[in-house]
Amino acid sequence: MGFLLWIVLGGVVGVIAKLIMPGKDPGGIFITILLGIAGAFLGGYISTLLGFGSVTGFNLISLVIAVGGALILLIIYRVIKGKKM
Repeated sequence: MGFLLWIVLGGVVGVIAKLIMPGKDPGGIFITILLGIAGAFLGGYISTLLGFGSVTGFNLISLVIAVGGALILLIIYRVIKGKKM
């Protein structure tokens, strides 16, 4: 995928993940895009390991995989944030 498409996919995925798991999370649009891009990488990696495929473009399956990865990252962030004193 091209660089611009990764940014668009990251923005869409980040927004969907934050809508599914609302709460106080850091950052604005840039952090949301980075969350989505990192989620796409993580989701694609896990999905490939499990044999389901990877993020291959802007389609429904790739979107679901990327949102799943972004949700995992949000959960990890919230667990780490919750342990701080």
